[in-house]
Amino acid sequence: MLPLRMLGIGLLMLSLCDADTACPEKLSLDPPEIIEEYGTEVFVNCTSTVEHDGMYWIVRNKSFHIELEENFISQSVLLSDWDVTAECKIMLNESHECSKELEMTIYKNPEVIHSIKRVRPTPKETQYDLDCDTINVAPVQNLTVKWYKNDELLDTNFFKDKTKTPVNVSSPLLITVNRGEEVQMRCEAQLNFVTHGLQLPVISQTFNLSAQYPPELNPEEETESIFVLQDDDITLNCPAEGNPPPVFRWTYDGMTMAESSNTLKVTHINASATYTCTASNYLGNTTKQIHIHVKQGEAAPATLPPAEPATPEAEDCPLMVTPSEIVVRFGDPASVNCSTSATNAVGMGWESPVGGTGFEHPPVVTWMVEKLEDWTAAPLCYITLDTTTGAEQCDKSPTVTLYKTPDTVSVSAVHPGPMVEGTNFYLKCDISNVAPVQKLKVKWYRDNETVSGEMFLDTNKTPQNVFSTHIITPERDYDGSLYRCEAELHLGPNGPDFIPTETSEPYTAIVHYKPFIKACPSSYTAVEDQLSMDMLPCSAGGNPPPTVQWYHQGKLINSSEPLTRFDTGKYTAEIRNILGSVSTSVEITIEYKPFFECMDHYKIEMNVGSQTKCEPKGNPAPTITWFKDGKLVNSPLRWTNHDSGNYSLKAANKHGTAEHAVYLDVLYAPQFKEGNSTKEMSLGENVTLECSAEGNPAPFIHWNLSSAANLKETTVGRQKIITITRATSTNAGVYICVATNEVGTVTRSVTLVMKGSNAAPMAVIWGLLIAGIILFTLIAMVLLHNHQKKHGEYSFLPANTKDSNVPMTTLSEGGKA
Repeated sequence: MLPLRMLGIGLLMLSLCDADTACPEKLSLDPPEIIEEYGTEVFVNCTSTVEHDGMYWIVRNKSFHIELEENFISQSVLLSDWDVTAECKIMLNESHECSKELEMTIYKNPEVIHSIKRVRPTPKETQYDLDCDTINVAPVQNLTVKWYKNDELLDTNFFKDKTKTPVNVSSPLLITVNRGEEVQMRCEAQLNFVTHGLQLPVISQTFNLSAQYPPELNPEEETESIFVLQDDDITLNCPAEGNPPPVFRWTYDGMTMAESSNTLKVTHINASATYTCTASNYLGNTTKQIHIHVKQGEAAPATLPPAEPATPEAEDCPLMVTPSEIVVRFGDPASVNCSTSATNAVGMGWESPVGGTGFEHPPVVTWMVEKLEDWTAAPLCYITLDTTTGAEQCDKSPTVTLYKTPDTVSVSAVHPGPMVEGTNFYLKCDISNVAPVQKLKVKWYRDNETVSGEMFLDTNKTPQNVFSTHIITPERDYDGSLYRCEAELHLGPNGPDFIPTETSEPYTAIVHYKPFIKACPSSYTAVEDQLSMDMLPCSAGGNPPPTVQWYHQGKLINSSEPLTRFDTGKYTAEIRNILGSVSTSVEITIEYKPFFECMDHYKIEMNVGSQTKCEPKGNPAPTITWFKDGKLVNSPLRWTNHDSGNYSLKAANKHGTAEHAVYLDVLYAPQFKEGNSTKEMSLGENVTLECSAEGNPAPFIHWNLSSAANLKETTVGRQKIITITRATSTNAGVYICVATNEVGTVTRSVTLVMKGSNAAPMAVIWGLLIAGIILFTLIAMVLLHNHQKKHGEYSFLPANTKDSNVPMTTLSEGGKA
């Protein structure tokens, strides 16, 4: 069987092991659970149903005021930390607590952004890859995203992620839109807490979609002839349709007359002319030519009379044109030979607006132009033959391609502004005054990588202004990329050895994207006053460049202010720009050199084993060394009366040292130099009894005795002296000397015996009896004293009269003062 003392210790340890448990039956919270938006402040009441020794709140690991009297406490909680906790605790006794934690759900309503990731048009329909991006939402497990088409539910997305902090999620959808159909799309995001009776408002975005196709004209609309009177005004119309709606460009004689509108007003017409309308979008282009004919002095007919059919060329015409095809740069010289082997040739020549010849003698005639600048030049070589039926003619023509490189090639944004990651962005390459357009190829480059190309179907031979559109779905890595376009004229094998190419100036992509953390440690250790949060080796990306705000214990801090020893803890950075935000947390540990917060003078009881410590503070924890009178000393586990004196304490860690001087006053109970004794005296003799004792503090000494006329008590120094003059038998007996200080009390007895007296045994008996009574009283006093001191826990006292809890360091056993 265990002794009762050991059983008590076991029960105490069992209680301490179960010192903090949940106690739902003893505590109630109102409300028991909260669901609130991030950044709001809530108030919670805690009620105890049992008696207690104190109740209090712990919020974010910080304890608040302990209420001793009431059974009801309230607490405010600021929801500015996604990991915030709040707990109500009661102290049931000195060693046992129980608690109840407040259940909290912190939410953040999202932003909703829709985007079109990819478009795949065909002649009859268009496929769209759509994304509904839900930005900065928490908790995502309570999020529902729905897609609607014309109010019809198409798809519902749920999320299993248990993350508490805000995240971005995407809900994709593939949809097909038929030609001629226009649909209304809507994506809705909603946080649902249905099991708790709470459903937050729907956040949605609505947009329209229709099938996309290049600009189109009916075949009968591609060419139109109009007759007008001289000096008339007329409005030309280009009825091309496309999706996206095309951009219109009107040209006349190689010059751009107007852009954007599908109509062009021409005033004061005084000559026939041809106007060209080009309708373009990123899928392609189409062209309409309108021929205006001016009639002098009569009303214009409704339509142009049909042209007479051309006379077909004889297949057996005895002419050879060399070369049969030429490619000429605008303004360069050109020449073609025409020869015949016919013996019945009467004559031959060239018909052409430029470089034509007269009727010349065979067998060779040359068409030659010093500067070919006529876009209508189509030289024709003819020959007249003498036949039995009379004179006959036939002809042949070479193929002439007159080309001109663009005056300018430039890149610009269709809609000015920065690119946004994941959102389509349109670039336009404008090529001015180039011919022939049907030989033109436009190439798009991102840096040195070819990303797309486009050819043109326009058969107009004269210089035109055209453009090409490039669609970008930007990524953050595209930021700073250089986009350019190249206009190449592919003129075939008879063209120049090197393809004529003109390149635009580069367009620098500015891509905006939401912030992200590049690198940041989860924990970091620094020295006091040598680190501020803006010096932390963290880096974040984002465009526009994000702002960084640091929070500590839920409060915004000055990130440039150096951190001190009191600033150790968890710090959270919020990185934010116009597109979103992201956060990260770092545990900061601040190290600092040692310092002391001890008193200068202490009193210590001798031979008391349990000693508290005057420990220096510092991080890392410093080592401590003791010196007495300039010499290194080791401390005993128990202090002796020789250990009093002046000490110097030195603390050190890797960041520095600190010193502290202290006087230790070792207190001990009084001590007699002599023990109990018996002394004989003669009748009439003068007797002297002396009593002295040492102790710290100096003891108070007195004699316990019965008064007598011949007895006198005096003090000399620290001695108490009893003088008996002319001793009598009544002076025989036991004399008790008592020495007392704040540490304890001791006694010493002297028994006086009269010589020749038989009363000595009785005196001894009475002396022993009195000494026993005194000893019992002293033992009772000591036990009471020790009980009041609670087992010696406060045996180490400061020099003043008040208690002190300043710790000190214990010297090792065997050391000397």
